Amino acid sequence: MLLSLAIPATRPLVSSPVAIFLIVLAIILLAPLLLNRLKIPHVIGLIVAGVVVGPHGCNILARDMSFEVFGQVGLLYLMFLAGVEIDMYHLRKNIRRGFVFGLFTFVIPLVLGTISGLLFLNLDMLTSVLLASMFAAHTLLAYPIVSRFGLTRNPAVIIAIAGTIFTVLGSLVVLASIVGVVREGEFNFAMIGKLLGGLLLYCVVTIYAYPRITRWFFKRYHDGILQFVYVLVMVFLAAETATMIGIEGVFGAFFAGIVLNRYIPGRSPLMNRIEFVGNALFIPYFLIGVGMLINLRVLMSGWVTLYVAAVMSVTAMAGKWLAAFVTQRAFRMRGVERSMLYQLSNAHTAVALAVVMIGFKLGIFGESILDGTIVMILVTCTVSSIGTSRAASRLKVLSLKPDRVVENADADKKRVNTLIPVVNPASATELVNLAMMMNGASRRNNLYGLHVRNDNSPSSRAVGQNSLDVAQQVAASADVRLDPIERYDLNFVTGVLNTIEERDINEVVIGLHRRSNVIDSFFGDKLTQLLKATYRMVVISRCYIPVNTMRRVVVSVPDKAEYETGFVRWVRAIGNLTRQLGCRVVFCCSSATRRSIEAVLKHGGYEIRSEYRLVEEWDDFILLANKILDEDLFVVVSARRSSVSFTSDMDQLPEFLRKYFAQNNLIVLYPEQFGESADIPTMTDVLSTDMASAPSALWLRIMDFYRSASALWRRIKHRRPRPNKIDL
Repeated sequence: MLLSLAIPATRPLVSSPVAIFLIVLAIILLAPLLLNRLKIPHVIGLIVAGVVVGPHGCNILARDMSFEVFGQVGLLYLMFLAGVEIDMYHLRKNIRRGFVFGLFTFVIPLVLGTISGLLFLNLDMLTSVLLASMFAAHTLLAYPIVSRFGLTRNPAVIIAIAGTIFTVLGSLVVLASIVGVVREGEFNFAMIGKLLGGLLLYCVVTIYAYPRITRWFFKRYHDGILQFVYVLVMVFLAAETATMIGIEGVFGAFFAGIVLNRYIPGRSPLMNRIEFVGNALFIPYFLIGVGMLINLRVLMSGWVTLYVAAVMSVTAMAGKWLAAFVTQRAFRMRGVERSMLYQLSNAHTAVALAVVMIGFKLGIFGESILDGTIVMILVTCTVSSIGTSRAASRLKVLSLKPDRVVENADADKKRVNTLIPVVNPASATELVNLAMMMNGASRRNNLYGLHVRNDNSPSSRAVGQNSLDVAQQVAASADVRLDPIERYDLNFVTGVLNTIEERDINEVVIGLHRRSNVIDSFFGDKLTQLLKATYRMVVISRCYIPVNTMRRVVVSVPDKAEYETGFVRWVRAIGNLTRQLGCRVVFCCSSATRRSIEAVLKHGGYEIRSEYRLVEEWDDFILLANKILDEDLFVVVSARRSSVSFTSDMDQLPEFLRKYFAQNNLIVLYPEQFGESADIPTMTDVLSTDMASAPSALWLRIMDFYRSASALWRRIKHRRPRPNKIDL
């Protein structure tokens, strides 16, 4: 009988490197197009194409070193994407259920496989346990299907991903134990202890070193290509290090993705590059390489091979289904979620190949087991891909609840037009990234880049065009459209105001100016005039380090902020930003404002790590100066004069920020005010006192006098030092 994994002696039809690469690209292009018409997942199409063109099919291509390299890289890339795309909030929320599922999906197939090997294949105990470890481990082969459906944050998907790592590590421990018994004649506790100790040391070093190195690199180097190459280096370094200490490289790649997760926001150019390269090249190469390993001729080699393959395939799929069923019953999950757990954990490729090859080289497995493994890989990969596609489509429909559908429809009707005034190319990148993170994921939202000039000199035109080109490239690299606007106007403020009216702008994201002399104000004349001339939401940013390296977002919210027109919009913007960064957000506000913020976040489905600190007066706000760290993002929600949340203490805000927060990453946010009242989703009706139009001069004077008197009374009343309420 020919060895299924051996390369045939005949030469392939195509041997030219260019022709090989051309055929692979043609398969990657045409396989999904053809099979989409038949409602077959493209994953199956790539595997079938590998069978056809491979050495066991038409022998068009040889499974040479290029497929070995790119195939291994594709597998590691697949696991890395699963780690970097997972939502850390949902992972922490479902980590216990993930470990329980991992325990079930490891133990049940291990026990069932051992019994099957003893009863149906007449194997000894040692061989049966090693064979069962192959059934216990699985590969997230169908993860790209889940990603295409946008279900990477679904609890069932996260539970399946967490369980994958448990099964991989468990199978490796079993493999190491059996290899030790075969080589030394007895169970070696020292080898297992060494493996577990190396695993613990590996995790500790990675968790400690990777975040610090990443923050240092991203702060120092802002070039997108360098950052992308850096991420690849760290991923394959983690995989190779894991292999050196006896752990499978897929664990290292996945663990690197988990650690680097919060430094790669979902709506960022870096994430777009990572997904593009993986889904366009590395992962398809891996799938085609899996197909090249499959030899359908073994089905005709005799009844023994068919019998062994049938027993292995049924046992592998039955064990995974029972594990998913027990998990569903334990946590009262829906049937479609059980299907997702089962189908994602049903494919066997990487670890199965590693176990069968090691067992064959040691003489534990015979050729029938080797051939049966190839058939099992084909069957489980096919069932997993088709089943995942069906479960994902059903889960996608069920995840859109009626109230959420209505909410999304209402959100789409309220189109958000964001204006980003760019003065120079240096500040354009950070402003566009910030605007994309604060903006929602709706395609109806528009981004506009604006450069205003008041002269026609060639140098001014060149700076403006260069600034807009940089802004447009940053947005395009994240697959977001940005419309550039180059405007000739009287001055900067007039140009921005005219654009706001012409384009129906809802919010403005602008950078904080640099003080040119001692007497220059904190905001500068341009920003001050802009805030007086428009009541739209204005976000003023000054970040010394990239936004994706922030560890925490601290938001200072004034009292009665929930009564402002733009309250819901800025809370959602902070929720989008925090969700993209994957960090925690701390709202410093009053108890009444806290309830409104919680209601907006809950109603909008922002599942983020939010904390709240009680801040009632200006003295509490001053205490924040010693609590903001260098890697925090401090967001100050301010207010325009005579708005509901404005107090006379806010007149001191610019000087206070200049004096105590000169070296901190800062965002000063002015919500939309004096417009149409927004509905705040609370249990009680909000008695909004916001005005429908700009207040009169007499009303301004009356409110200034009232607030001055109120501030004086508060200072007299609270002369004694109060306990510190702020503990960040």
